Amino acid sequence: MTTPPAEGLLFHVAAPPTPVERLMLLADQYVQHNDTLDWLLQARSQSQPDVHAASAQQLAAATRAAIKAVTDERLFQSHELSDAVVRLQQLAFLSSASADHRLPMARTLTALAPEAAMDCADTLAHEIRRRRGSTSDAPDHRLTATHRTALWEIACGNVVATRSLGRQYVHYRDERVLIGTLRSLEANGLAERVPQSRPSAYVGGPLQDRVRLTPAGTTALAAAISSPPASRAPGTTPAPAPTAAKTATRSR
Repeated sequence: MTTPPAEGLLFHVAAPPTPVERLMLLADQYVQHNDTLDWLLQARSQSQPDVHAASAQQLAAATRAAIKAVTDERLFQSHELSDAVVRLQQLAFLSSASADHRLPMARTLTALAPEAAMDCADTLAHEIRRRRGSTSDAPDHRLTATHRTALWEIACGNVVATRSLGRQYVHYRDERVLIGTLRSLEANGLAERVPQSRPSAYVGGPLQDRVRLTPAGTTALAAAISSPPASRAPGTTPAPAPTAAKTATRSR
């Protein structure tokens, strides 16, 4: 029996994620895991004190798989890349250990995992770019600096949205994310809201929508951090980074 030509396939087989994308997807898994623990903590569930254990062990396995993907790149071991691998090994250990603890401590052990995974993704992208040049063939979404920052914050699990009294609010942790920026990312298929997937921020408050990257958003951000920085005109300097703050923006 002959093999049909590729163009004759009845369905499209998606390319496997790159190691950088795999780390970003790992960060998203940790975000979802932590959101689930927050729900359980708010409900103060006592009937299944170890309900989180299976998820924690799955995360540990996913983290070890991500470590293998990084080492399979066979990059020269710089101090930065070695530190990133060690950090991932720590995440795998902490996730596995969290399965043996009750909810409050389990939540603490994985609290910083999303941002740590994203930092490792950034380090890996930098090392690949430095040694091999920009090899990304991802679609050009023409990310502005504002969009790139917002996608990064979303990937780290720092962005949620709420609606109250007819107004929409975006809550962020570190870098500012405006409601207009979120709408633009959604319109371009790079971000999405998961309705009422986060507990309320305070007793009696509205449920929150977790903002996550879509597959296209993951690809776009991975391509952005894997590409050389844009050149600047002589004599110009980059804009200063926004100061960290816990606040929100709103829109009618």
